[in-house]
Amino acid sequence: MELRVLQYFLAVAREQSISAAAASLHLSQPTLSTQLKAMETELGKQLLIRGTKGSRKVLLTEEGMILRKRAEEILSLVKRTEDEISRSDETIVGDVYIGAGETDIVRYFARAAKQIQKDYPDIHFHISSGNAEYVLEYLDKGLIDFGLLFRSVDTQKYESIPLPFHDTWGVLMRNDSSLAQKATVCPEDLWGKPLIISHQQGDLHTLSQWLKTDQSQMHIVATYNLVYNASLLVDEGLGYALCLDKLINTRGSSLCFRPFSPTLTAQTCLVWKKYQIFSKAADAFLKRLRGMF
Repeated sequence: MELRVLQYFLAVAREQSISAAAASLHLSQPTLSTQLKAMETELGKQLLIRGTKGSRKVLLTEEGMILRKRAEEILSLVKRTEDEISRSDETIVGDVYIGAGETDIVRYFARAAKQIQKDYPDIHFHISSGNAEYVLEYLDKGLIDFGLLFRSVDTQKYESIPLPFHDTWGVLMRNDSSLAQKATVCPEDLWGKPLIISHQQGDLHTLSQWLKTDQSQMHIVATYNLVYNASLLVDEGLGYALCLDKLINTRGSSLCFRPFSPTLTAQTCLVWKKYQIFSKAADAFLKRLRGMF
């Protein structure tokens, strides 16, 4: 399978039309159709559902959707590799890719990035937000250089450095909630309450232990990946969101945050693949972070 043909396929997936994709690629429609048919024959799977005479819209099959995701990852990695090799002289330029969950600690990355850009203005930074599974998947595929995690990692696969910061768990709730009158929230306060929690299994286990109750006994009404979306559910009165502090600015809003008592914190670490060969830009970023922390 050629990279060129993957680019053709992605153009069709993006345009949802073979004729429109052909125009954007400066190809004839028959040529593009032939290339796509050959790819389907090579893979032994139908990738596209061609429109009928009444509709020229092209849809992806289930296999086509899988290929689209993988093709985007492959071409992204190829571009990164080309950029790193073409910039392998003494000039420090390039891109640094970081995967992180939602946390105020990203501010420190921003400070390091700002310092670096004073010396190397052609280094650019790209932050991707996601949970631990997302971060580790992208690390394994080489799509990011570093990951910020709230848990320990497999030391046989990854290198890491602990960061001297932690986030604090607590409850995001409406101001008119009875618990809003308390300075802190204890486990008994949340027993039987409708809870909105992170859908990461590690978080569920941690919260269950703190709540001193079995997971099956927790009244979970919703789960979230992004805390902002969870805050909307809270604002509409669906329940109480268990989350980390400093993520939602509650000042002047209808919401408030109360920390857990006893305190529950999440320790963070910066992670990268073992035996990773960094670009000069990524290496400069890591050295700056080590100097800061």
